Order: sequence, then C-alpha cells, then structure tokens
Amino acid sequence: MMDFQTIASKFQVKGTFIFGEPFGCGHINDTYVLYFKREFEHPLRYIVQRINHEIFKDVPALMKNIDAVTSFLDKKVTEAGGDPAREVLKIVKTTDDQLFYHDEDGSYYRAYVFVDDAVCLQRIEQPEHFYQSAKAFGRFQKRLSDFPAETLTETIPDFHNTRARYEAFLAAVDADLAGRRASVQKEIDFVKARAQDTGVLLDLLASGQIPLRVTHNDTKLNNVLLDIATGNGICVIDLDTVMPGLAHYDFGDSIRFGASSAAEDETDLSKVFMRLDLFELFCKGFLEECGKNLTQTEIDFLPFGAKLMTFECGMRFLTDYLNGDTYFKIHRPDHNLDRCRTQFTLVLDMEKKYDEMMSIVKRCQADCR
Repeated sequence: MMDFQTIASKFQVKGTFIFGEPFGCGHINDTYVLYFKREFEHPLRYIVQRINHEIFKDVPALMKNIDAVTSFLDKKVTEAGGDPAREVLKIVKTTDDQLFYHDEDGSYYRAYVFVDDAVCLQRIEQPEHFYQSAKAFGRFQKRLSDFPAETLTETIPDFHNTRARYEAFLAAVDADLAGRRASVQKEIDFVKARAQDTGVLLDLLASGQIPLRVTHNDTKLNNVLLDIATGNGICVIDLDTVMPGLAHYDFGDSIRFGASSAAEDETDLSKVFMRLDLFELFCKGFLEECGKNLTQTEIDFLPFGAKLMTFECGMRFLTDYLNGDTYFKIHRPDHNLDRCRTQFTLVLDMEKKYDEMMSIVKRCQADCR
C-alpha cells in the first residue's frame, strides 16, 4: 500500500491529512484521492497519481506538456470570464516547486486539485452525455487553436502515425511470432486493401493543407468531467497523451468509441454498426465549439478521421494478436482478435455510410455559422 501521508507531505497541499483511497477506473496510472481537514472549513480533496513510467518513459517532458497546456488554458478561460478552478486541471506542485515527485524507489507522483461537484461517466447513459463530451473536446480544440503545438513533446512517439502503425503490422505478419497468421488471413487482407488510407492525413499535413494542432488523443467520454448540477461538460482530464497531432485524431477516436452500437469487444458482429444519430450529435457539439477555428479542409476530412482512427485501432489489435498479445490486456483467448473484428466491422459500416456522414458534417457546419 502507498504511504499516503508521506506522499502528501511532498506536495503543497492545504490542511491536515486524514486518509487516502484508490480512485477511478484508469488502466495505466495508479490513481488515489487524498482527504485533508481544515479548521472551520470543508475538507479538501486532491488527486494523486503514480505515473506509469513504463508507458510514459519521459515523465519530465510529459509533465512539462501538461503544465504548458493547463497554464495556457487557464489564461483562456479567465479571459473568457469562466472559472479556471473548475474548467482546467490544476497541478499541485511539490514542496520544492517541481511538477512531480520522484522517490528513491524510482516511482513518479503528481497531484491535482480535485474538482468538486463533477462526475466522469464510464459509458453513455443518455445521448446528451455524448453531446456534452463533444462540446468539451471541441472547446479544448478552440482554446488551444493558437497554442504552438510543435513545442510539445510526443509522449508516445508515432502514437497516431497510421503509416508507422501499418509498417509495424506488416512486420508482425512477416514474423508471425504466435503462429496465428494463417487463421487471420481475411483480416490481414482487409488491412492491406486499405494501405493507401494510412498516409492520407499525414500527406495533407506535410503539404500544408491541414495544420498541426494540440490534440488530446484519448477522447473518450470518461475523460470529460460533467457538472453534477447542470450536466454540462466542464473540464477535459487525463492529459498524458496531449501532444502535437491532428484534429481528426480527437474527433475520430470519439466517434470510434462513442458512436458504436456495441462494445469494443462484441463477438456478435451483427450487433455492430455506427449510429448516425450519435455521429450527428457529436458533430453538432464539436463544430458548435471549434468549427470556426478549423479550416475547411479539416472539416471536410472529419468523416475520414472517424474511419481512419477506427481502422488504425483495429489494425493495432490485429498486430498485437499476431505478436502474441503483448501490449493490450486480454481477458479471454482471442480477445484482441474479437476487438479487431469489431473495429473492422465498424469501418465497413462507415464506408457504406460515408456519403451520409459527409452530409451530416456539412449540415452541422452550416448550422454553426
């Protein structure tokens, strides 16, 4: 067990430590909530995380990214008359004024001020939740639209470099480390048939047709805090993967995860399709917030971003399956293959509905003018 009191003593917290306990459902970092009492005032809570430095190998650069982005957002929210205490994550520095604490055992810790009267949901309980997440991520894009994205470090290099992901897939096919290649030839052919898709957005970036932006890169519903009283999305959290990227990454991953009719690992593929109603709802919220900050080319390629992020994710699941399930945690035999097939089924459905997706984007853009 973590020595909560010792860890708490390393940060500039207010009040007297009471107790700490595990918090949330994260799969990468270890997250805890710590409680502190104050005389004549309500107790305070802080989030403390032990950062997984096996995944995030350059913790100083990661924390420098988060500090730069949250400081920038704080100014934007303040200028707009908002409440940065609720709308932006606030890093609590260590007693020696550092962004993280590195203990003698090699572990890295950081602390944030706990945002009260807010909740993050693990699944969409009603469509309004998805709409609010769209507005929150769109607002995130808008507020960071003039941030110099090139100054951020890639916390996970080539995270959404789909061309590099494709090369890793081909290497996994050739190596066939787990002896599974023959059993997934259909899925291998599916990926190879779409090889040209992997470079489309990267080529647009290289030619200057779309800009480099600050992207969150993990735009699931549970990375948005919703205000308990109003239900509005107020704060984007989990900033570990904030780095240079394309707006299509954030938009596309939201659609991949949130507009699917089924779970990511559904085995009955007849249940898997992309819900156009949820696609439209997310488009509406996203473009209401950042539509005027995106270029026309960026907007035109939003449906492609949804397809590409879904394709990339499926390809990563297939790559890991071929390699013997060494990256993604599995909970049953062929779990990664099931995940892969679900993503590819979504891709096929998006291809069938692509013209409708384009029409929805144009309609949402027109409504936001």
